[in-house]
Amino acid sequence: MASILFKWLLIGGLIFSPAAATYHPIYVSVTEIEHNAKEKTLEISCKIFTDDFEKTLKSTYKTYIDLLKPKDKNAMDKLVADYVRKHLLIKADGKPVEFIFLGYEQDEEGIVSYYQVNNIATLKKLDITDNILFEYKKEQISIIHATANGNKKSTKLVNPEDKYSFEF
Repeated sequence: MASILFKWLLIGGLIFSPAAATYHPIYVSVTEIEHNAKEKTLEISCKIFTDDFEKTLKSTYKTYIDLLKPKDKNAMDKLVADYVRKHLLIKADGKPVEFIFLGYEQDEEGIVSYYQVNNIATLKKLDITDNILFEYKKEQISIIHATANGNKKSTKLVNPEDKYSFEF
């Protein structure tokens, strides 16, 4: 957890040179999954460094990418949603789930995208495949936090390891 905090602090406040701002010492995404029993949903957010995400989207989709000041917000929404859906796969109690894309926003030096999965009344197990930005940097790390039944669990996946199961 300290390394994540270090990265966000380093990018957010300790680098003063614009040229240096494009480099950071680690490559990480953070995914949070929370089961909302009352609403019978999974609430999902993915935080990814903006510069890394833009470079990956540009390489993947072969188009101009500007997530912060898009010329066409709907086009950027579609690319963000498509990319995350292809690189974050979730099974709830053994059944694949389909994400509903809710949008994205800038948060400090990252982009946070939001998703929802409906009709999840109870949750005992989450099987996750998370390889977000693994094609971008071999040093990429995925941090995953999952909460269900009042129980919060976390894991770290280091490229190329991309699968983990949580039991609640």
